[in-house]
Amino acid sequence: MKLLIVEDEPNLLSILRKGFAENNNEVSVAMDGKTAMEMIHNYTFDVVILDVMLPDVNGIEICRRLRAAKNFVPILLLTALGTSENIVTGLNAGADDYLVKPFKFGELDARVNALYRRSQQETEKIDAITIGDLEINGRAKTVKREGENIILTAKEFKLLYYLAKNTGRIVSRDQILDNVWDINFDMNTNVVDVYITYLRRKIDKPYSTKLIHTMKGLGYVIKL
Repeated sequence: MKLLIVEDEPNLLSILRKGFAENNNEVSVAMDGKTAMEMIHNYTFDVVILDVMLPDVNGIEICRRLRAAKNFVPILLLTALGTSENIVTGLNAGADDYLVKPFKFGELDARVNALYRRSQQETEKIDAITIGDLEINGRAKTVKREGENIILTAKEFKLLYYLAKNTGRIVSRDQILDNVWDINFDMNTNVVDVYITYLRRKIDKPYSTKLIHTMKGLGYVIKL
């Protein structure tokens, strides 16, 4: 893998760089947000490991800027702030995974590899999905309803696309966590419900026909 590690703590940066290099990865590093943005703009990386608290531009803002620019490189956030609110903020900004400090290198390595595997799978050609007046283009990552463009965050799109691939089939919260986030969340988290709410505001609320349905005690289903 080609990795970019963005971390301003020298000792931790050295440990991470050495660990990933020893696993035969090509590792680049940055110690501030501005440098990280320049490197991501000029080079291609398979995964970005991004500290939240950085000089000048913080990790959350970097996520937002990249996703706004349609750059969907997998991002794993490193954060000392492990509250549910902070985690949701990071994921909603466009991060694909997070790890709370302090952590074991083995877990970080496993999560980075999982992100890489998923990103490789998603590079395959994906056909468009149509559900009534809802149009989803997986390759271009665009969504339309009644011909109008709907702007989604990267994670909102992944959730909608997963539901759409399973049209008419109930998927549980655990299945969504496994397939959309591809990480071992605390199963008591409400992050799935939060993102379903986000989707409904954009996909369903402005329209008379509701597509996203809650199946009490079972999960969610998208259907006409």
